[in-house]
Amino acid sequence: MARKLRYGMIGGGRGAFIGAVHRIAAAMDQQAELVAGAFSSDATRSRESGADLNLDPSRVYGSYEEMAAAEKDRPASERLDFVVIVTPNHQHFGPAKLFLESGFNVICDKPVTFDLRQAKELRKVVAKSGKIFVLTHNYTGNVMVKQARELVRSGYLGEIRKVVAEYPQGWLSSFLEKDGQKQAAWRTDPKRSGAAGSLGDIGTHAENLAHYITGLEIESLCADLSTFVKGRLLDDDGSILVRYKGGAKGTLFASQIAIGEENNLNIRVYGSKASLEWHQEHPNQLVVKYPDQPRQVWGRGNGYLSPKLQKFTRIPAGHPEGYLEAFGNIYIEAFRAIRAAVTGKKVPKDVDYPTIDDGVYGMAFIETAVKSSSLGAKWVKFPTL
Repeated sequence: MARKLRYGMIGGGRGAFIGAVHRIAAAMDQQAELVAGAFSSDATRSRESGADLNLDPSRVYGSYEEMAAAEKDRPASERLDFVVIVTPNHQHFGPAKLFLESGFNVICDKPVTFDLRQAKELRKVVAKSGKIFVLTHNYTGNVMVKQARELVRSGYLGEIRKVVAEYPQGWLSSFLEKDGQKQAAWRTDPKRSGAAGSLGDIGTHAENLAHYITGLEIESLCADLSTFVKGRLLDDDGSILVRYKGGAKGTLFASQIAIGEENNLNIRVYGSKASLEWHQEHPNQLVVKYPDQPRQVWGRGNGYLSPKLQKFTRIPAGHPEGYLEAFGNIYIEAFRAIRAAVTGKKVPKDVDYPTIDDGVYGMAFIETAVKSSSLGAKWVKFPTL
């Protein structure tokens, strides 16, 4: 394909955080360009956002329905290759379903939908459409996370016994949503965020990271979710015990009232031969620990890492890569699949990005944890999906 991929965006207009992140990630490797969008449910704000991005006004829409109707009728030389959905949680399902059914590939921010029922329905839509669907659990795009996965899956750590995943933040330690702060307002609103607050916003990242690296499936869990800030409608802290199929045990912790913490996602995986740990705030290092020798610090960009991971490193060791590059790695893999689909070729079997199945699993995790906590922190069996 001797051109850039063309895409449109749903959400992500003025005042949005994640929309700009996706646009940077999509542009990082110069393989795609933004040409259309419905950037807000407010038509005026959508048009203003399109103008900010220097888009053709005729391809800036007041609603995603209007956008789908207009864009699907464009000639092949102008047609979108995919759309990116970066709206609040309750607005994922509608546009994802419509654009898939209209013949477009879709990249969607996490969590995949508002609830598990919608996620399962969307999985059916994806299967029927035959289109590419990518879920942006961006931390899986980090090179050292991928290296951790390689170590676990190769048996380097031996039998996995314990997984500890944590995601503490402190930005919601006060009643920030009362003051109209946009990011706080929708994330703490059950009508827009869903059944969970911190668990759905960041706890799903901890679960997804553990699942991606280890491949372990949850058998049952016991969750204790709390709301510490008076007046808040959803949880802002949670601790979860996990029993994995095969016998491994896990602990997942997510909090947005941990004062002093910024974005401290981290994971420790303990095996029978060795262990590892990775910290998102120091994303270029992976710590590997042994029973009979000093711990090692493996660094991104070095030749001793898995050869298959070299393509995910853009600059030499010692020049930090992190959050945006991890997003970019999700996009570069999505582009491999979308280019194949657009040109009528088979999608490569080794593409590495989160799928609709990861989305369904994440929503089942939220639903099961909320149920467990509502029962007084009782053990609840993970559903068959």
